[in-house]
Amino acid sequence: MTTYKEIKGQLIRSVSNDPANPQVGEIWYNNTIGVLKGDQYVTGTWSAGGNLTSDFFGRAASGTQTAGLNFGGRNPGPVFVSGNTEEYNGTSWSEQNNLNTARRYLSGFGTEPASVACAGAPGSNSPGTITEEYNGTSWTSANNMSIGNVNGGGTAGVLTAGFFVGASPPTGSTEEYDGTNWTSGGSLNTARNQSRSFGTLTAGVAAGGEGNVTAVEEYNGTAWTTVTSLPTGRGNNGTGGTQTAGIIMAGQTGSPATPVLTTEEYDGSVWSVGGNVANVRPNAARGPMGTRTAGIIAGGAYPFLGTEEYAGPSGPGTVTLTTS
Repeated sequence: MTTYKEIKGQLIRSVSNDPANPQVGEIWYNNTIGVLKGDQYVTGTWSAGGNLTSDFFGRAASGTQTAGLNFGGRNPGPVFVSGNTEEYNGTSWSEQNNLNTARRYLSGFGTEPASVACAGAPGSNSPGTITEEYNGTSWTSANNMSIGNVNGGGTAGVLTAGFFVGASPPTGSTEEYDGTNWTSGGSLNTARNQSRSFGTLTAGVAAGGEGNVTAVEEYNGTAWTTVTSLPTGRGNNGTGGTQTAGIIMAGQTGSPATPVLTTEEYDGSVWSVGGNVANVRPNAARGPMGTRTAGIIAGGAYPFLGTEEYAGPSGPGTVTLTTS
């Protein structure tokens, strides 16, 4: 039988403790516990969470993996708009008070007890400018957007400092929200429709867009700067995290649209490939929800009730090796 030394030209080290900073491909024997170990690239993994209670898609989202919010959308019946609101506690979804104005393809941002619902179509295909705020119990009408959008754009930030960008038809317009009013912000360098965003008002990211858009830009609260492109162009996808630790997942690419299962993680400089979602879900809820290390995606077209939770990030990691 060929030995490791004959293949690699070196012996496997026997050590009492795992190396502090191993290199990808490095192998060693931990003689304290009697286990062969190595360092390799490990991708984050998705697992099933609780199902949404209502059969809608084209929703909006905000919050985290253990305190999430999902609202609005399109139902399969003759009305085609919903004001449904659901909260996620990390295990299951529960119905809450509805939006004041039912609408589909809206966007959201903020935290579960302090969220913003903006844009969307309240029944026709005319651009929606309606804004509502959630306080953990009910929704309150707020000042309308200046531009708005029927299909929702990329959103990020908190209730008192958020933004909306990349609406339909393809545009570079940015609107900023201070908890009371919407004002114009800097324009994207690459106009796009169905952009998805994450981060904050002063450290935001707009990634991809409908069709096969790979452009990624960062926002400093004043201007957008083009940075490293996505490996896979996409729109209608989920997002979460910060400008230096972000994540995008699922969605669709190309024309005609083809569903995407891949996850991509951002460290503020480069994109890396993460684990695949288990289910096709274009039109997942619009708005950042979760983080790079604890992502979440819920709902989607067809329609789909399922939720998936992410454990990451992807990258080099120590694993136990077997002989099989």
